[in-house]
Amino acid sequence: MRRRDFIAAIPAAAIAAPALAQGTQSAGKVGQQGAPAAGQGGAPQSAAAPLPQRWATGEDRFVRPDVHAGDRPVGASFASRTAVYGLSGAAGTAHPLATQAGIDILKAGGSAVDAAIAINACLGLLEPTSSGIGGDAYAMIWDPKASKVVGMASSGASPRGLDLATVRARAKNGALPALGAVTVSVPGAVASWGLMHARYGKLPWKALFEPAIRHAEEGAPVPDIVAYYIRRSLAAFRRPGNGIEEVANALRTYGLADGKGPAAGQVFRNPDLARTYRAIAAGGAKAFYEGDLARAMDRYFKRIGGWLRYEDLAAHKAEWIEPHRTDYRGTTVHALAANTQGLATLQMLNILERFDLGGFLSPRSIHLQAEAKRLAYEDRARYYADPRFASVPVEWLISKEYAAERAKLI
Repeated sequence: MRRRDFIAAIPAAAIAAPALAQGTQSAGKVGQQGAPAAGQGGAPQSAAAPLPQRWATGEDRFVRPDVHAGDRPVGASFASRTAVYGLSGAAGTAHPLATQAGIDILKAGGSAVDAAIAINACLGLLEPTSSGIGGDAYAMIWDPKASKVVGMASSGASPRGLDLATVRARAKNGALPALGAVTVSVPGAVASWGLMHARYGKLPWKALFEPAIRHAEEGAPVPDIVAYYIRRSLAAFRRPGNGIEEVANALRTYGLADGKGPAAGQVFRNPDLARTYRAIAAGGAKAFYEGDLARAMDRYFKRIGGWLRYEDLAAHKAEWIEPHRTDYRGTTVHALAANTQGLATLQMLNILERFDLGGFLSPRSIHLQAEAKRLAYEDRARYYADPRFASVPVEWLISKEYAAERAKLI
């Protein structure tokens, strides 16, 4: 039996915690992402050579006799926070109000998916620079009935009315512009919530939006890092010639009194988002893609000269997909392929398995990890694509044989 099964992904917009560990109890327990860990030496091995152990049998790498007062005497040397333990479940985000929403949902009898949806909705208000209903979503979930990891992808397509010639004409130095309607695609997050709740939800759909609606109406203090990013973005939006068709909505929502954005600790409210969440809570995901919200988005993009239309929104569907996996020193790691870059995680681990890392933060270990990432990202640029429009050699890319050949380049 394997020591543990990890689920790893590098999503554009994560629906829950970045990694889930398979346990023997309820579905969706939150775990830590697998990281390359300690070994000895540093030479690449042939494909037939025995693989190095992750660490010596019986060794407790969480007891650190080398530290003294003022440092952390326990825990991994690279850890910055104390481990948290729970009896029946756990939730973790970068904002305490979002984390509390997840915990409250679990305490009310909700599933891990229920908690993840409530958390994601809250983060759309509390961390709008990282999350929101304008983004996409991916997830991997342990299904206790099927006894396997299942994947979900909800990545929206570009508008049907946007042609390649227009995109190329808007490109700058061969790359799409960072700002403007030309890079807007169909938002996939809300569809993912509906799909996952239909299969794994326990609480009523409406209940999942109550925390986010409350915070959006009553307001919440803005963390310093979020305030910084909002103010930086608004400054870029106001800059002439930036490619944005309209900035009035952003300034009205986030500019506050001086038009520059919230200061750290300032209370921020978003009544428009609260009304949007109420519509989704009452009408389900369909309200977002086929109701008044979709028609409002259609009118907006027509007015500013964008391309997203009602028909694009109505055609979007989230889908269940099969995750891919690899074995890393006795640990099974799962990742999504589709049009994500999750395969890069598996490729990196397969390459790193050919080496003794010699300490997680040693110069040699850091060098090996950086080079493995470079090699995986080279393949990402060359091969990764939407499988609906391209043939991606997934099994070859994540094979041990291919990793052994790539490791020789380090």
